[in-house]
Amino acid sequence: MVRTRGGGSSNLDRVRPTASIRRKRGGSSTSIPNQEFEDYIEQEEVEVDDEGYPGGPLDKSLLVNYEHHVAKQLWDGLDRGELKVVSHGRKINKLGAPHERIEAAVELSGLGGLLHASYESLDRGLLCAFVERWHAETNSFHLPVGEMTITLDDVSNLLHLPIVGQFYTQETLDSDSATDLLVEALRVDHALASEETRHCRGAHVRLSWLREVYQDACSRRQWTVAARAYLLHLVGCTIFADKSATS
Repeated sequence: MVRTRGGGSSNLDRVRPTASIRRKRGGSSTSIPNQEFEDYIEQEEVEVDDEGYPGGPLDKSLLVNYEHHVAKQLWDGLDRGELKVVSHGRKINKLGAPHERIEAAVELSGLGGLLHASYESLDRGLLCAFVERWHAETNSFHLPVGEMTITLDDVSNLLHLPIVGQFYTQETLDSDSATDLLVEALRVDHALASEETRHCRGAHVRLSWLREVYQDACSRRQWTVAARAYLLHLVGCTIFADKSATS
């Protein structure tokens, strides 16, 4: 592991000793043109864990799930499988801007910025690169230029979401609890809500189903329900999107 001056250590800083480094340690007269790198070799200690992953972390104690990471599959020349890239930009556009009677509610929710945070088309190569560099254990991207993480300030500036209040973790819901919440919040029939959660095989609803609930609420002039359905559809298309591409 490489320890940098004035700081701790990170997985990005760990490097395997090259032949030049070994010759330098052995007193060889081999010259290194980069004076900064030569000074670094003389002043810093490089520890090598022979049990590390080729092309990956040398210390297995941090990135404990690297064995199953797509980066290792790529390094080993294995088929990484197809990467499913989903964008709900078209679904947001299909629903359109909020009805004028709920515009104020959407604005007050602080979620209005998400209306402009999605794309109809995505750069597949760029997303693949980020997926291959992301490590869940550290919640950061391990890039050739350094380690990068996503901060709450990034969320505020990129998605225009208000970062206020206390952290909140939602407990995992079962289908029955989700059905009860749908009945309470969206005022739908219990049998209809139960049928939807059974169709989605869990505490989920389809985005198309939410659009129907929203349009029905608007036609009935139930503006509170319409606002809730609209906002649930909005976050379902953006910050709560999942691999289902429909729920």
